[in-house]
Amino acid sequence: MLILEIVVVAMQAIRANVMRSILTTLGIIIGVAAVISVVALGEGAQARVESEIQRMGTNVLTIRPGQRMWGGVSRDDTEQLTVGDAEALRDDPESDLLVSPEVSSRQQISYLRWNSNNQVVGAWPEYFDVYDHELQFGRYFNLGEVQGRRRVAVLGANVSLELGETPSAALIGETIQIRGVPFEVIGVLVEKGEAAWLRPDEQIFIPVATAQYRVFGGRERLNAIYAAAPSPERLDAAYGTIDRVMRREHRIRPGEEADFSIRNSSDLLATFNETNRTFSLLLAGIAGVSLLVGGIGIMNIMLVSVTERTREIGVRKALGAKRRSILFQFLVEAMALCTLGGLLGVAAGYGAAALMSSLADWDTVVAPEAVIMALGFSAAVGLFFGILPAQRAAKLDPIDALRYE
Repeated sequence: MLILEIVVVAMQAIRANVMRSILTTLGIIIGVAAVISVVALGEGAQARVESEIQRMGTNVLTIRPGQRMWGGVSRDDTEQLTVGDAEALRDDPESDLLVSPEVSSRQQISYLRWNSNNQVVGAWPEYFDVYDHELQFGRYFNLGEVQGRRRVAVLGANVSLELGETPSAALIGETIQIRGVPFEVIGVLVEKGEAAWLRPDEQIFIPVATAQYRVFGGRERLNAIYAAAPSPERLDAAYGTIDRVMRREHRIRPGEEADFSIRNSSDLLATFNETNRTFSLLLAGIAGVSLLVGGIGIMNIMLVSVTERTREIGVRKALGAKRRSILFQFLVEAMALCTLGGLLGVAAGYGAAALMSSLADWDTVVAPEAVIMALGFSAAVGLFFGILPAQRAAKLDPIDALRYE
């Protein structure tokens, strides 16, 4: 029997029971759709975080207070960074880093009759270069204003919306109150968007010394120090420089536990991607269980089909059909059902991803690899679960099959 003829006979058998075929493939459809939508959700989350971390800068190192232990007890008195540490990093003769300290806290902001609660960040002018901020209106504050503890402020792009939706340009030269202290607005930044946990468009930037002594009540401890290397390739050298200078400033000998930590956005990205990949594989594995359930359903229906068509198989064998032709026919039927279910599942998966993106505002990315994997797996399910019914059909004795009622 020609291969084309076998395929045609298999397709006719499927069309003869359209409703049963659709219900049989339902498990495959649901399984493939679930796998594709879950993987799309994971890929979308990964792409979004990568984009946000790229906006943060891949060549930025963050220095934060660490945690030193003494006798199993945390020594909080040593866990601090100061402006002196940032100055040491900036002035080190071997350093090529762009450095800025940061002290920040949420504060009450008022302008005329409007009030808002925003993150106030005290920093050096270099902070804007570290995170690649651009000006929309006005100017940045300078080193003289930092040293003079001047009350000047640079606003994020969306701060004006919270202050009566005042046009950003109109705020230049105006006075706002930060915790009751008057500040002159000298600049407004270009909108940057969210960057991981940072929301620079909603922040207010002031000189670090002003923040410490005029707003935060003499607080000397910093939240962090940011250091930008000239390029991502220089991160390892920058890490070594920071570790050497910070150990010198904190009088920590080589080999002793440091009271500070150095992190970069690439580490955060790698950690997130690994976690996201693990959860995506876990959820895809759970969704893949429905593919196995669908495969079992197909095997069950194919066994029923073999029983129903016993006399047909006997007639074909009596007319000269070979065992491998019968085997191939039923395998084609099983694989056709699974492949059809896979294609419908891909369409359903695309639809589910689009719905999650439009209704829930989740980022989704349907990867071609996920589609190929789902289709390949569904075809493999058809092959695996179609073998037993096909072998049963092929092994039927033609005389017994013809006698079957």
